[in-house]
Amino acid sequence: MNQYLVVGIVFIVVIALLATNKKLVETLKNIYKIEELRKRVLYTIGLLLVYRLGSFVVIPGINPNALGEGSAYASQLEGNGLLGLLNVFSGGAFGNAAIFALGVMPYITASIIIQLMGMMIPYFQKMQKEGESGRRKMNQWTRFLTIIVLIIQGPAYIANLYHQVPGAFVYGNSFGFVAYATTILIAGTMFIMWLGEKITDKGIGNGISLIIMIGIVARLPHALLAEVNARFQTATGSAIMLILELILLFLVFMATIALVQAVRKVPVQYAKRIVGNKQYGGVRQYIPLKMNAANVMPIIFAQALMFIPALFSGTAFAAAFSSMTGFWYNFTLAVLVIAFTYFYTAIIINPQMMADDMKRNGGFIPGVKPGKQTVNYIDTIMTRITLPGSFFLAIVAILPALAMKFLGIQQSFAYFYGGTSLLIMVGVVLDTLKQIESYLLMRHYDGLMKTGRIQGRH
Repeated sequence: MNQYLVVGIVFIVVIALLATNKKLVETLKNIYKIEELRKRVLYTIGLLLVYRLGSFVVIPGINPNALGEGSAYASQLEGNGLLGLLNVFSGGAFGNAAIFALGVMPYITASIIIQLMGMMIPYFQKMQKEGESGRRKMNQWTRFLTIIVLIIQGPAYIANLYHQVPGAFVYGNSFGFVAYATTILIAGTMFIMWLGEKITDKGIGNGISLIIMIGIVARLPHALLAEVNARFQTATGSAIMLILELILLFLVFMATIALVQAVRKVPVQYAKRIVGNKQYGGVRQYIPLKMNAANVMPIIFAQALMFIPALFSGTAFAAAFSSMTGFWYNFTLAVLVIAFTYFYTAIIINPQMMADDMKRNGGFIPGVKPGKQTVNYIDTIMTRITLPGSFFLAIVAILPALAMKFLGIQQSFAYFYGGTSLLIMVGVVLDTLKQIESYLLMRHYDGLMKTGRIQGRH
């Protein structure tokens, strides 16, 4: 059977299943009926298409034929863990030497730095407490820092590209060309940031997150085709193995959704107050503590540290961590993910602040005294639920390596079995569906699920 036919059959089956889903068809009709939601969805799709078109516009002065599929550069890109991951995040723009080659990664880097500075520097701590005005200032600082990061990463990207494929540079690698290409790369990333902000304001979902997700999803057909080609080069069992891989991928997605949505509900009772003829409080609510409060950040931090051994090339230390499928590489990655999960959770979850807010609003946890005991109670719960969450996150981080080593899956397709790619896709899709569902429920339409709401989202 022709491998291209297999890919076509897979997509036809998926489309057929979606088309025959009456609930989905009815939901799409309801989305079209709500004018504001329809405009927001179409606006989002339009800007995402602009982003995808920009991913194929090559920097003037670089020959795209030297970077295309089947070239030596494309093969080197797939074999390099860090560069391959960056190419996945940019939707192939990194490998195409496009004007959007650096994507939003410089912005994410700047955001992480600003977030860390907010924990250590009093000036940024003060801005975090200033509400909306402080948030605008933090965003402005993030933009400035993004430009600084781009000024560093732009020439580094051009230098690496010239080192890999010098023949692709039509006018050579002069200082003038590097400055010119870096300016284009800076403009490309800033334009992507503008697209993301416009999607957040006038579209649906978080713009930057959607841009990252659409870049990852755009690589799925290419990765699937590469996997089919590799499977059909074997003598027997290619179709069966491909089906098993797709089933396993589906199960991994379901398990990851469960991880992202898992919460521990802590009951909070609010005191009853009577003002005039009206009663306030006296109701029981819940604080949803997420099992994976750190989300994808621990894997990002851990993977960044895993590239440090490459700086000591030629040593036994670097050799032990040179293979993504090696034992020591994955064992160390898993340990780092667990450690960073606790570290990042401790940063973003503040039991003292939660206890103070409850006390200020007349709330308390039944059976727990306000104050220090409430802080200790919340902290204990977070410690307990973070343990299984951190182990699950560590498994997700090393799943691509396990898929490559034990199932022989191609690296480009293995990225979708775990790591940052999988968590970003699942998290962004769930958040976007939650926003769409809120519009539907406000207009008294059914939600996206049979129960009327996406479970576990608060």
